[in-house]
Amino acid sequence: MDGYIIGTIIKAVLVLAIISALAGFGTYIERKVLAFMQRRLGPTHVGPYGLLQILADGIKLFTKEDFIPSGANRLIFMVAPVITAMTAFIALAAVPMLPEFTLFGVTVRPIIADINVGILFVLGMMAAGLYGPLLAGLAQHNKWGLLGAARTAVQFLSYEVVTGLSILAPIMIVGSLSLIDFNNYQAGGMGSWLIWKQPLAFVLFLIAGFAETNRTPFDLLEHEAEVVSGYATEYSGMRWGMFFIGEYANMITIGFLASLIFLGGFNPWGFIPGGLAIILKVSFFFFLMLWVRASWPHIRPDQLMWLCWKVLMPLAVINVTLTGLVMMF
Repeated sequence: MDGYIIGTIIKAVLVLAIISALAGFGTYIERKVLAFMQRRLGPTHVGPYGLLQILADGIKLFTKEDFIPSGANRLIFMVAPVITAMTAFIALAAVPMLPEFTLFGVTVRPIIADINVGILFVLGMMAAGLYGPLLAGLAQHNKWGLLGAARTAVQFLSYEVVTGLSILAPIMIVGSLSLIDFNNYQAGGMGSWLIWKQPLAFVLFLIAGFAETNRTPFDLLEHEAEVVSGYATEYSGMRWGMFFIGEYANMITIGFLASLIFLGGFNPWGFIPGGLAIILKVSFFFFLMLWVRASWPHIRPDQLMWLCWKVLMPLAVINVTLTGLVMMF
């Protein structure tokens, strides 16, 4: 039991450190990808190829003045960024990131908590993350923050329904809420991937994932042209940084979920070993989010709601119904 507890703590610390580092590196990758697509250079001056820009940004965030507006609710204002980052990392606890491997004669399972309702746990923690920007916008005594908070509630609550319904059909097929069971179900090679049985569910999940992670074209929570910076308007320094660490961690989580549920997880992919396969899949989804940001304009709040309740929701319900009928007959 002591060994299990120590192993769990070590895995939790490693996930926290690695995902935090990847979130920082993600900002560099995003700048470079957007610069390439817009015929710019991106970071170039700090270190070789601008790689030390990540370190410079970290130093800036840690040393920048951290102020709290005079009319703000101090406690909620300080806690809100912590909620965003904390829920994003807790969600990763139930995500199997790599296949099992042996290290110094010990079998290592790269998952912090292997629970039989892993999908439900991950989606629940990501849903709880809405309290971060919601409370931040309400606490700061700023009209732009208030509008950002209102958009947070509307957007996240609406698209969480689509997210849940989109993966309900795959859950019906696999008969489990465990992400490891999903991975094992697709162990028969590329032909057994669930994307072939549930292409509509995959598209719905991907669109809802963009909205859940506050990515373009659904980044209405902090739309600079409309609400200055929305829920983050009055934040500075590391408190501001924690919001975006949480956002990038959620992007990685969505990449893992899409890979594990629809694209074969960490099973070997042809001649590519399983560990490398899932890294490539998650990297593709991360790149796709950057590509969409460079390609698509923002949408209006009314368009956001129209898409959710009049297009995505009916499609998700129809998909679940058809899946049930096919399984029954």
